Amino acid sequence: MKFLSTISLLTLLIGACLGPHQRLLGQARVIQLSGVVVTGDSLKPVPYVNVLIKSKYYGATTDYFGYFSLPVLAGDTLIFSSLGYKKSVYVLDSDLKEERYSVVHVVQPDTIMLSETVIYPWPSKEQFKEAFMNLDIPDDEIARAEKNLNPELIYQKALEMPSTGSMNFKNQMALKQAQLYYNGQAPPITVLNPFAWAQFIKAWREGKFKRKTTEP
Repeated sequence: MKFLSTISLLTLLIGACLGPHQRLLGQARVIQLSGVVVTGDSLKPVPYVNVLIKSKYYGATTDYFGYFSLPVLAGDTLIFSSLGYKKSVYVLDSDLKEERYSVVHVVQPDTIMLSETVIYPWPSKEQFKEAFMNLDIPDDEIARAEKNLNPELIYQKALEMPSTGSMNFKNQMALKQAQLYYNGQAPPITVLNPFAWAQFIKAWREGKFKRKTTEP
């Protein structure tokens, strides 16, 4: 009695662990279906086509070369769908005896009808000429690069840039060294510094102190 109970329990456990195809072995034959999906006009492979088994919750997707492979039952209905192609159906023969079966499925492009577009011309040649002459054409890549690499613009942007941490550190260290160098004595007067006068005269000769006038 215990032996029969053990056999029954094992049978139930094995049936629960088997997949849906294995449980249907007594009803239909499991077939490993492989195939390629191609277009109807040029017979080129169609990648990423969804292959769904009707009335079931699983399927497959074709790879880059249009190839797919999945286990099916004899008599199953396959639905092929992909963006840009019409949905199609392939029904397997219920009397198939092979364990492996290959198909070449053809899908047809789906034509998308666009709404009508009406182009209206200019009412007159004078209006077209006026619009064409006043057209503001944007700069090309070379013109934009020349504007961005203008030396005056780059110099102005450099003056407006804030000091970095490294620059602030160097400036602070220079001030600290100057304080230590003149520690215990009167600091020098910049007006009497010949190097400062030399830099001022050089800048004056280069015209850096010219007043900029703006046109009204």
